[in-house]
Amino acid sequence: MKITSKQLRQKWISFYESKGHVDVGAVSLIGDGSTGVMFNVAGMQPLMPYLLGKPHPLGKRLCNVQGCMRTVDIDSVGDASHFTFFEMMGNWSLGDYFKKEKTAWTFELLTKVFGLDKDKLCVTVFEGDASAPRDTETAGYLEALGVSPEHIFFLPKGDNWWELEGTAGTPCGPDNEWFYPLDPDKKSPVFPDDYVEIGNDVYMQYKKTADGYEPLENKNVDTGFGFDRMLLFLNGLSDGYKTDLFLPVIEKLESLSGLRYDDGGEAQKAMRIIADHTRTAVMLIGDEQGILPSNTGAGYILRRLMRRAIRYCKSLGISSDAMTEISEIFIETVYGEAYPLLKEKKAYVQEELKKEADRFEATLAQGIREFEKCVNGLERKNAFMAQSNPAYVKETVIGGKQAFRLYDTYGFPLELTEELAAEHGLTVDAEGFEAAFKEHQEKSRVLPTGQFKGGLESHSQKATAYHTATHLLNAALKEVLSPDCNQKGSNITDERMRFDFNFPRPMTEEEIKAVEALVNEKIAADIPVEFKEMSLDEARAQGFVGVFDAKYGETVKTYSIGEFSKEMCGGPHVSRTGELGVFKIAKEQSSSAGIRRIKAVLEEK
Repeated sequence: MKITSKQLRQKWISFYESKGHVDVGAVSLIGDGSTGVMFNVAGMQPLMPYLLGKPHPLGKRLCNVQGCMRTVDIDSVGDASHFTFFEMMGNWSLGDYFKKEKTAWTFELLTKVFGLDKDKLCVTVFEGDASAPRDTETAGYLEALGVSPEHIFFLPKGDNWWELEGTAGTPCGPDNEWFYPLDPDKKSPVFPDDYVEIGNDVYMQYKKTADGYEPLENKNVDTGFGFDRMLLFLNGLSDGYKTDLFLPVIEKLESLSGLRYDDGGEAQKAMRIIADHTRTAVMLIGDEQGILPSNTGAGYILRRLMRRAIRYCKSLGISSDAMTEISEIFIETVYGEAYPLLKEKKAYVQEELKKEADRFEATLAQGIREFEKCVNGLERKNAFMAQSNPAYVKETVIGGKQAFRLYDTYGFPLELTEELAAEHGLTVDAEGFEAAFKEHQEKSRVLPTGQFKGGLESHSQKATAYHTATHLLNAALKEVLSPDCNQKGSNITDERMRFDFNFPRPMTEEEIKAVEALVNEKIAADIPVEFKEMSLDEARAQGFVGVFDAKYGETVKTYSIGEFSKEMCGGPHVSRTGELGVFKIAKEQSSSAGIRRIKAVLEEK
């Protein structure tokens, strides 16, 4: 069947709502630190506390479409199937229904709603081992629904079992995965070669122990279907950039470049990279916990994506302004309905895209020339040494100090230098780069997980103090300037804080002093910072505000500083304001249209 992305989104939610589920909505794309990862990498990740036994305020049957991001696929983007941002369609039973209902509903969804041929469906189930029995129960339900026994495959734990590695006391269990032939018209497709996985139902019926597994009293179901993949599949496509999530963007890039996507080659690869990386940049900047490009943490990942996209704009012969132009399509046409915050933050998102593009444009050409000098120098050295020593083995590694200079002077992420080097058959001394740049704590391939949260580069004591200070600053701006002032972004290091907020004009010197004095008054009062977890409705009723007016989960974390500041926030925070020191505003300036930026420091008393 042919289906649009908006129709697919609506069909998934409507189907499970008809089965008594509640749409819990999507949470931030940025990891909140509770699950140990920088970004949400799976649809079930934000629901992990509830799968582990915590009651969900909306009940036991839940569903949603959740945005996710995986950095491991960055270098693979450029083919027909890899993306950095993607969405997962999910539904969950928290100790409610189990295998019988779930197999029936997935079968109904695939055959009745999506129109797939039941005689072509294939399903894999757990074959059993010494720790848990063969899942004949699920196989029996599948057969009763009409799935041919010849299309049910029993596979080992590596294929059909889910558990968290290295953790005892957590739920786990078998799963069944649903497959359908890539070419449904082929008379005798061969499994698995001619089939594609379209979804997965996990049955959490055991608890992992130090000695093995034991049955769970409350069994859970966790379903995950890839939104992008299902959209591709239902439309009979083999290229993910041909769905309506990307097609209008590809058409825009064709118009700007004068090149045809379907001609393939490097132009096609470039269009895919620009489209994917711009979409992810829009989602990260426009997120409720929106981040900005930087040299550390999640901001480094964002900068890497944006600068890679800019480089490929150059390869197409178009301006980096193309990122801003196609962001309009993603915001207004593709995702504006599902993610309304993107429209609210459109001007801010586009301004930040342009600012990063302008920063990189200024040095890109120089940086490439500098890189070519490195390559030429290496080639001259190899030629000279080969003349004097026939046994000489030529060098193929660009030095770490050279790579660091490209980063420090020209803004080249290490990965961009590595990508350029690979095009010349060379590698980069990454360890030498790290040694030359040891003060930068994180890099995209060696980032300690879970360290970015709420604009923080780390969870050090100083960064935690700065994060708490943003709450005081946010409240002070509302009191001194306008109740309509709201945080629009932040970036925090151990040395300073940067805070963006909406306000139509520069602050006066008197206003800056008044804000500074009010924050310091609250610090001197040594007010306790109180944490409570409550339902979203209860938090709003008590006057707690979010830094962005966006979707939150139905259970939220709240922090109050007396009656002065009451925010929904993921933390971390100090225990009392007296721990903060002396607050000083170092600079107040424009960030973008209608957005002001404050840079401030906390000094010792």
